[in-house]
Amino acid sequence: MRGFSILAGAALALVPLAAGANDRDPAAAAQPAQAIDPARLQAAQRTVDLIFPEGTYARMMKESLDAVLGPVFESVGSLPVHELARMTGMAPDSLTELGDGKVSEVMAIYDPVFRQRMEGGMRAMMDRMTVIMSKIEPDIRVGLTRAYASRFDAAQLGELNRFFATPTGKLYAEQSMMIFLDPEVMQTMQKLMPVMIQEMPAIEAAAKAATANLPPPRTTCDLSAAEKAQVMKLLGLKELPEDACTPPAGDTAGT
Repeated sequence: MRGFSILAGAALALVPLAAGANDRDPAAAAQPAQAIDPARLQAAQRTVDLIFPEGTYARMMKESLDAVLGPVFESVGSLPVHELARMTGMAPDSLTELGDGKVSEVMAIYDPVFRQRMEGGMRAMMDRMTVIMSKIEPDIRVGLTRAYASRFDAAQLGELNRFFATPTGKLYAEQSMMIFLDPEVMQTMQKLMPVMIQEMPAIEAAAKAATANLPPPRTTCDLSAAEKAQVMKLLGLKELPEDACTPPAGDTAGT
């Protein structure tokens, strides 16, 4: 698990926003879409219009970045260098040679504008991701509509929509997706980083143990002539690189 980024904390902080998470049997995703009563679809469309209106992804992306950037930089900057080195796979014997200097102290010397550089890059990346997510948002809304129509019948959807028509219901519908980005929630998520650091060795050990009985990845040298020809066709190459037989560096448990 070498190279595991400390910024994974930011991604984990956004777990509640993963609207595409599927809690059903994975095999069900491969099944053709089932016909749904048009009345239920119409009622579900009204529900989705209220809780996930157009432009929701743009709001979520912007507010999530604003909410996460500060806590992540503070958490990473306050880490002792030896803790960051441990997380990125440095040998235990080498860790004892490192002092207690913090990441922010070291970066202030190497790159005084490190935070501005990282923040600027992340905001630019998020801007592009927002464009992409906005393009697929109509399809997400269709999926949400079908999901609501399949999980709630027309009467239940009617009850939901009548509630959403009330002042309290309207406010709830508007805030239901965004509440995960509330400062109170995000401040709590800051507690994740020290726990994550403490548990990282156990996480790495569990990942390695889970794949210990699997054979290592094959190299080009392990392939038959037919397999090499297939790889070249897939990659659009006339021949494989001379060093293609070199075994992959590092461990085989993933990076």
